[in-house]
Amino acid sequence: MVDWISLAVPFAYLGILIGSLATFSSLYRARKASKSASLAPWFPPHLQRNVYLSLLHYEPPPSTEKSIPIPDSVVKAALLRRATEDIHRIISIRSAKQAITTLLARGSVGDDLWQRFLRAEKEMEEELKDVVQEANALAPNWGATIFQSANEMAANSMIRKKMDEVQVQAKADREWWDRKRKETQEEFMRELDEGSTVTKGDKTSTVPAALGNLVSRPSTAGTSDEDSVLVESGGPTTGGVKGPSKKKKAKK
Repeated sequence: MVDWISLAVPFAYLGILIGSLATFSSLYRARKASKSASLAPWFPPHLQRNVYLSLLHYEPPPSTEKSIPIPDSVVKAALLRRATEDIHRIISIRSAKQAITTLLARGSVGDDLWQRFLRAEKEMEEELKDVVQEANALAPNWGATIFQSANEMAANSMIRKKMDEVQVQAKADREWWDRKRKETQEEFMRELDEGSTVTKGDKTSTVPAALGNLVSRPSTAGTSDEDSVLVESGGPTTGGVKGPSKKKKAKK
């Protein structure tokens, strides 16, 4: 005879174990979902998407007699702007992913930041799929090329932003250079003025000395001429030299 009680005990244990695990798993997922939903979003609200959806689902008020539909070109332009904003967000996610992964491995950031980042990645994947579907609905096969056009628009906007920053910086640098050049010129002219005053003082101090030398030179020249005249006209010197020769002739 089969003992059903002994067989029911293991099955009851397995049922209780599986039920408890399922309950724990469901509670954990619900808690994790509520926690991730309470976290702050990674990106600010998607304004371009809201504008596109507003234009797409626009309904004129019933008080107006004649409703004017929104042109398809305006809706396509709004969708293209939405795709351009998605390109900017994709670039931001790709540039931040490596840094966040490194910081998470080192323990520098918490799990909340990582959950926010993962949620942003998932939202962007769904956003890209939605944009492709909307583009194909507006124009056949436009979903394959819409992000290429959006990438060119994003690159153009980034270049314009850089150019604006360069122009602002160039204006500030130009003002600094003009101010620096003016200060340098003033300092150089000041040095020239100081040098000219110093040279003028040296010239005025050397003129009296030169005049004194010129005044004292004639007196020295006169005395030297007189001395030379006295030497040449002196008789004893010439007589003393010629005397012995006359005596020798007389002896002969």
